[in-house]
Amino acid sequence: MIVTRSLTKRFGSFLAVDQVSLDVREGDRYGFLGPNGSGKTTVIRMLLGLVYASSGQIEVLGQPMPASAAQVLAQVGSLVEGPAAYRHLSGRANLALIDAAGPAGGRRSRQARIGEALDRVGLAGIDNRAVAKYSLGMRQRLGLAAALLRTPRLLILDEPANGLDPRGIREMRDLMTALNEAGTTIFLSSHQLSEVEQLCSRVGIIDRGRLILQDDLATLQAPTGRVVIRSSDPGRMAAALDGQVQHRDGDLLIVAAPDPAALNARLVSAGIPVDELRPERRSLEDLVLSLTSAGADRVDRPAEAGAEARPPARAVQSGGADQSAGPVQPGRAGQPVGADQPAGTDQPAGTDQPGGPDQKTGADQKAGADQKAGADQKDGGSR
Repeated sequence: MIVTRSLTKRFGSFLAVDQVSLDVREGDRYGFLGPNGSGKTTVIRMLLGLVYASSGQIEVLGQPMPASAAQVLAQVGSLVEGPAAYRHLSGRANLALIDAAGPAGGRRSRQARIGEALDRVGLAGIDNRAVAKYSLGMRQRLGLAAALLRTPRLLILDEPANGLDPRGIREMRDLMTALNEAGTTIFLSSHQLSEVEQLCSRVGIIDRGRLILQDDLATLQAPTGRVVIRSSDPGRMAAALDGQVQHRDGDLLIVAAPDPAALNARLVSAGIPVDELRPERRSLEDLVLSLTSAGADRVDRPAEAGAEARPPARAVQSGGADQSAGPVQPGRAGQPVGADQPAGTDQPAGTDQPGGPDQKTGADQKAGADQKAGADQKDGGSR
């Protein structure tokens, strides 16, 4: 569904995206993770044709981008950075304009499509108040409704849960799961790692513009070979497992044991109470923090002379094998996005969306960049 090869983007002398090779397969629920300023939104904008790549290849739905934007974007729903809308109009009026601008948007069925999209995102009962009076969570839901007007084959979302309360986040996760089960491939960027952990089947982690990991989440969270045990008699358990206990915190022990069932049988036969026993698995949060550096929104005090500099993020370790950052994934031959395409050229984002006046340039697009944010960049939130 999405294949990039050595995708690179420079804003002047600043290297925002460096040799990124994505492989998003049909049916995936793919989580695209990384700290602020790591290049996530810039990659998403290049996938949608909102920003030209400096070099590399992009395929979306098997077609080269941005050359095939008109055909591809009609089958893609997206929400980039934040939902944009005409603030003086109602939510329904905004969706009607978006629907009218896109292909296959017949007037007779327009209100039915709008009603179905609003119902899916929990806004079926909205009145005619202007979007300016919506809460942040309501605007986020409206942006997602716009992305779902045409039941897309591919849904690209940048921080879709932003502004939602816990119930709204749960509803969003359930909706993404239902859409995926119905055949929609999900590609989302999010900082809410617990939600990604519950929703996604594959993840890619980007840091300082480089893809440093890409793998199935189940593989990354495979058992570590250690067992977490809790007992009401931890002293006796520690004595029985002398030499295997690697960490102890009160009644909780972490034990080196490749077979949890055999360990449990051994403890029970010895009469040692076992209150809890489970294989140890790395959390997604632990994995991301171990591989990435601080985000661009953090500004530390300059290091003192002679102080040791912080080492760069580690290279990819996927499936147990060392892999260089930004590995090229196998895929179909794509069309190169040539360097001869001037990055400052206004790139049409497809003809199906009116741009909202409140769309703002993301953190990944630095000041002085060759991409202008305005009417020429249409609302990425509602394809």
